[in-house]
Amino acid sequence: MSAPLMHIESSPSLPREADVVVIGGGVVGVFTSYYLARRGLKVALLEKGRVAAEQSSRNWGWCRQQNRDARELPIATKSLDLWERVAGETGEDTGFRRCGLLYLSNDEKELAGWAKWRDFARTVGVTTHMLSAEEANERGKATGRKWKGGVFSPTDGTADPSKAVPVAARAIIASGGSVHQHCAARGLELSGGRVSGVVTETGTIRTKTAVMAGGAWASSFCNQLGIRFPQASVRQSILAVAPRAAGLPDALHTARVSLTRRSNGGYTLAISGRARVDPTPQQFRFAREFLPMFARRWRSLAPGAFEGVRQGHESLARWPLDQVTPMELNRILDPRPDMGQIRLTHRRACELLPELRRHAISNVWAGYIDSTPDGIPAIGEVEAIPGFILAAGFSGHGFGIGPGAGHMIADIITGTAPIVDPRPYRPERLKMEAWGKVAEF
Repeated sequence: MSAPLMHIESSPSLPREADVVVIGGGVVGVFTSYYLARRGLKVALLEKGRVAAEQSSRNWGWCRQQNRDARELPIATKSLDLWERVAGETGEDTGFRRCGLLYLSNDEKELAGWAKWRDFARTVGVTTHMLSAEEANERGKATGRKWKGGVFSPTDGTADPSKAVPVAARAIIASGGSVHQHCAARGLELSGGRVSGVVTETGTIRTKTAVMAGGAWASSFCNQLGIRFPQASVRQSILAVAPRAAGLPDALHTARVSLTRRSNGGYTLAISGRARVDPTPQQFRFAREFLPMFARRWRSLAPGAFEGVRQGHESLARWPLDQVTPMELNRILDPRPDMGQIRLTHRRACELLPELRRHAISNVWAGYIDSTPDGIPAIGEVEAIPGFILAAGFSGHGFGIGPGAGHMIADIITGTAPIVDPRPYRPERLKMEAWGKVAEF
């Protein structure tokens, strides 16, 4: 069983040329294309499998400001406003609701950390409420437990990962752009050192601007261009329970387990941060840069198996543009769930919320969450290749901030004042040196 996902139809034919070609039909690629198409640009979105079939449909669905890094908070705030507008712009429901996010804890250190973030949030106009023990117990009464305190962020919310991104992708076509599923981008063509085309498995699209929003595949794609992009992925396993559970919060986080109500009335259950690190050639290549992050998270990360090698998304191989690529051999990253983690998650959820014992597991799935060494996405033009824009490494935050990221990329491409300051996301901070030279055609 995999994550639920709405199906959309592709555009009938591949264009010969486009103002912009966006590679990757996840939340970032789709919203980049959406905002470009709404500005009248001829944009072609390429997806090797199905729109949103990888991490964009496998996440919790949280759209939050709470506990964001200061560098990400502005784009998170803007994204919430954009999520709210999408339904009106498209005439379709993405499942977005500002239902508020509830955090409960009995850990004094954790509560102090939340209080410190609340104080910072006040300085930038973000509202979040620290909860007293009495308030936490009232909001968390479905648990039947006593809590020392918590947080409630009333302006945060959730969207439905099963349909939010497909809805936006369908709107690209309605706005004059095109969407091409089961069409992998194999590489770029360059003229005079800058982008002149994108080579796909079914033909070449002439363009001066290409956006790489390929999620966990981004570093492998950059490798073909002689660009070193430090990226690593972890495999997280999630489950959903059938609808009709009553009296539960819309979105709840605790240290032991978290849950989110889905549009169909069911719930997604997960353990925050718990994941497997599957060894791959790319993991070893960038191990030194990711050791500090993995060291901080050692309590929640566990060694994986060869699932990452089997999936092929973190390869160091180089491929010719006239032959089948790893993206065509594996259209959709659909790794095996860690069933031990699934059982642990379900047990913890039923212990925390006894109502869940009455409802069967409806789906289980896993997904690869790609990260940068500092946990902040790389968004911006790659200096070594004019016209090549990278948008990857969203570190588990991409779904919530996807609309803001897409809007900002569209701003950069069209020369409009960016919706937020793009400087904190510049790829150059990751020392993305060019180590080789790609042939020009």
